[in-house]
Amino acid sequence: MFFSLLLAQAPAASPAGAGSGLISMLPFVFIFVIMYYVMLRPQMRRQKEAAKLVSTLKTGDRVVTSSGIHGLISNVKETTVIVKVADNVKLEMEKTAVTTVVKGSENS
Repeated sequence: MFFSLLLAQAPAASPAGAGSGLISMLPFVFIFVIMYYVMLRPQMRRQKEAAKLVSTLKTGDRVVTSSGIHGLISNVKETTVIVKVADNVKLEMEKTAVTTVVKGSENS
């Protein structure tokens, strides 16, 4: 009798909502979306711009490298460029080291 009285007083099991798991994940999804637009997208855009710059390098361009060397491209190879920095001084460096192409060239 005591046992049946306890069962009668036990609260009914509330059904677990199927959407409650999705709602609890919503803040994480929101944070990921914000992180994507604030951090990842600008980085991908910069990488595309750098790849475009490297692919458009040509002989005669005045460039600045990542180490701050200013020079004139005298030869373009598959993965490297020859940069003339002074009379009789030429440096061979990776194309990816070029960060800026200066508008105008020595010839113009």
